[in-house]
Amino acid sequence: MQILKKLFKYYLTIIAIFFIGRVALFTLYFNRFSNDEVNIWMSFLYGLKMDTIVASMLLIIPLLVLAFTPSNLSKISNFFLRIYFVVILGFLIYIENATFPFFTQYDVRPNFKFVEYLEYPQEVFHMLIADFKLPLGIAFVMIALFSWLFMKFTKESFIEVLQIPLKKRAIWFLPLGILLFIGIRSSFGHRPANISDAMYSTNRVLNEVTKNSLYSVGYAIYANKKYSSKVVKLYGKMPIEEATKRVESRLGIKGNDLNSSSLYSRLEKSHFPTPKKKNLVIFLQESLGYQFVTPQITPELLKLKKEGLWFNEVYSNGTRSVRGIAGTTAGFLAVPGKGVVKRTKSQSDFFTFASLLKPLGYHTMFLYGGEARFDNMRSWFLGNGFDEIVEQKDYKNPAYVATWGASDEDLVKKGNERFSKLYKEGKPFAGLMFSSSNHSPFDIPKGRIEEVKKGKNCVENAVKYADYAIGEFFKEAKKLPYYKDTIFVVIADHNIRVYGDDVVPVDMFHIPALIIGQGVKSKEYNKIATQPDILATAIDYLGKDLTYPILGQSIFSDNKQEISLMQFNENYALRVKDKVAVVVPSQPAKTYQYIDKHLKEIEHDIELEKDALAFVITLNHLYDKQLYR
Repeated sequence: MQILKKLFKYYLTIIAIFFIGRVALFTLYFNRFSNDEVNIWMSFLYGLKMDTIVASMLLIIPLLVLAFTPSNLSKISNFFLRIYFVVILGFLIYIENATFPFFTQYDVRPNFKFVEYLEYPQEVFHMLIADFKLPLGIAFVMIALFSWLFMKFTKESFIEVLQIPLKKRAIWFLPLGILLFIGIRSSFGHRPANISDAMYSTNRVLNEVTKNSLYSVGYAIYANKKYSSKVVKLYGKMPIEEATKRVESRLGIKGNDLNSSSLYSRLEKSHFPTPKKKNLVIFLQESLGYQFVTPQITPELLKLKKEGLWFNEVYSNGTRSVRGIAGTTAGFLAVPGKGVVKRTKSQSDFFTFASLLKPLGYHTMFLYGGEARFDNMRSWFLGNGFDEIVEQKDYKNPAYVATWGASDEDLVKKGNERFSKLYKEGKPFAGLMFSSSNHSPFDIPKGRIEEVKKGKNCVENAVKYADYAIGEFFKEAKKLPYYKDTIFVVIADHNIRVYGDDVVPVDMFHIPALIIGQGVKSKEYNKIATQPDILATAIDYLGKDLTYPILGQSIFSDNKQEISLMQFNENYALRVKDKVAVVVPSQPAKTYQYIDKHLKEIEHDIELEKDALAFVITLNHLYDKQLYR
C-alpha cells in the first residue's frame, strides 16, 4: 500500500505541473475559443487523459525500483529515485515554460519543430539568447528553486518503502503495473488513446490547449521515425492510379504513364519566344507575409510593383523555408513528413530550375548569407543541378554579420558582382538568392532604414531592412549590362508566423510575388496562384520551349487552374477558388467556405475532399518512387 501511496503522490505532482500549465494557456488564449459553440471545459478532462498517459509512462521506472530493489540497497535506490524525480519534474517545469514562447511563435504546442533544429546548435543558441532571455531566465530560476527544495526535503523520502520486505513489495508490482498500463493506454477500445483524442473540438487552438506538450513532442518524434515513409496512410487510402488522375485534372496537367520515369513531365511552349538565352534570378525572401506589404514597411517593393507583373493572391506551400525552397526552385508542393530538401531520396535527380537550364549551358548558383549546411540546403542544391554555392565564408569584409550570417545588403552586393562577372564572360546564368535578415532575432545594421518601431529588434524593422536590400539590389542591377537580359522574381518562402483559430489559417499563407524584367509588362494578376505557378511563369518568360514536371502552370497558359495546396503542421488544405477541403491524419475530411479570411464549415464536397487526399498520396508517390525529374 505504501508503494501505491508514494507513486500516487508523484502522479498528482506531475498532473499538477501539467494542470497549471494548461490553466495558464487556457487563460491566455481564452478569447480565441470562448465564443465557439463547444464545451470548452472538456479541454481539462481530455487534457487529463493526455497528462495521465505521460505520468503513467514516467512512473514505470520508479515502480520497478520500489518493487524489486533489495532492502540492503535502499540507500542507493533512494538516491537514484530522488535524482530521477528531480530531473523529471525539473524537465516538466522547463517544457511547460517553453510551451508559452513556442505557442507565441508557432501557434501550436511544442511538436517536431521543437527538436528538429537541435542539429544546428549555434544558430538556435543565439536565437534563444536573443529572443527568449526572460522566459529562459524564469524557467531556470523555477527549476533551480524546485531542485534545491526537493533535494533538501526528500533526503529519506523512499527509505521507508524500500525497507519493507522485498516479497511484500514485489506482490504490488502486478496490480500497479496493470494500473499504469491502463493509464498509458487510456482506452478500453480496440486502439489505445493517442494525440487525436485531444482534438475533440472544431476549434484548433482549444485542441492545442488540450494537448500535453511533452506527449506532443514525444509523439512527433515517434511518428517521424515510424511513419516517415508511411505517414501518407494516416490520411486515407486511394489507388495511386486514381490519385494521379485527380491531381492531373486539378492542375490542368496531362500526365504520363505510371511506369514513366517522370510522371508529370511535359513540353510547355513559351508564350514569349526569343533566340536569346535570358538569365533567371529568383530572390527568395525569408518570412515575408503579405500583411507586411504596406507603404510604411515595404516602400521599395511597392515601387517595383509598378514595373512588373505583380501577384495579388499567391499562397505559399507551407510554413517552413524548406517548403518554400521546394516550391520556388523545383515547382513541387508540400510532401507529407519532412520536406524534400531534407529527405534522402531527393538529394539527387530531383527536378529544379537548375537541372532544367544547366544542360542548355547555364551556370547555376545558390547565394546565401548564412551557412548553406542549414536545413541541408548545400547537399540538396549541389545534388540537383546547382554548380555553385555562395555562403557566409565567401563574404570578404561583410558590412554586417547577424546571427544568421552576412546581411541582406551583403547578399545583394555579392549577387550583382557574380551576375555581372558571368554576363561579361558570356555565360547565361540562373541563380537563387535567399535572404536571412528577416529571421528571429531580427538583428539588422543600424542607420539603413527609418525604423517602424524605434530601437527595437522586431519583425517590422527586419522586413523593412529586407525591403531596403531589395531596393538596393535593383537600383544597382539596373545600372549593369546583365539587367536587360534577365528575368527577376521576388517571392517569399512563407509567412513569419502562421497562426489562427482555423484548422488551416489560409490567410496566413498569403505572400507577395513579383516578376520583373525586360519584356515583362506592368500588370496585376488577381487570381489564386502558388509558388510552382510563379516558377512556371518565370520560366515561360525565358522564351524557350522546355520540358519539365512543375506542379503548376504559367499564368499565360489556358490550363492554369485557380487552386492552391497548403500544409499546416500535419493538416492539408486544397483550395479551389473559395472552397477548401481539409484532410487531417486519422480524421474524416471536411469542406469549408473561405469567407472573410476564415474557414466556415459547410456540407461535404466529397469530390474535393478526395482530390485533397489525392494530392497527399500523389506527392508522397512522386517522392518515394523518385518520379519527379
